[in-house]
Amino acid sequence: QVQLVESGGGLVQAGGSLRLSCAASGRTFSSYVMGWFRQAPGKEREFVAAISWSGRSTYNTDSVKCRFTISRDNAKNTVYLQMNTLKPEDTAVYYCAADRRFGGIPTMARDFSSWGQGTQVIVSS
Repeated sequence: QVQLVESGGGLVQAGGSLRLSCAASGRTFSSYVMGWFRQAPGKEREFVAAISWSGRSTYNTDSVKCRFTISRDNAKNTVYLQMNTLKPEDTAVYYCAADRRFGGIPTMARDFSSWGQGTQVIVSS
């Protein structure tokens, strides 16, 4: 399994931007589909975005389309989540997730085998 460490969370005003990073250990990062999930207090963990092993395919949940962009740099073993036009309802702990596969982009938490510890994002109104 790959080890994941998120960073980049913090407090931002509504309308602002943040970029989350997720650094992965190991030499097989390019064989993993990577995803971002988030969990707000009292709510279930929800899918945000995912990216294929090559970076050619991405998928975002509807609530973040046109605002969030997922990308990856396989040379740096890192996946990013650029978050623009943040809203108070984006407040949550954001988790990076990985699953070793070459086909398809999963969107269910149960389909990811490795998880980071999470990074807190707070958007003030």
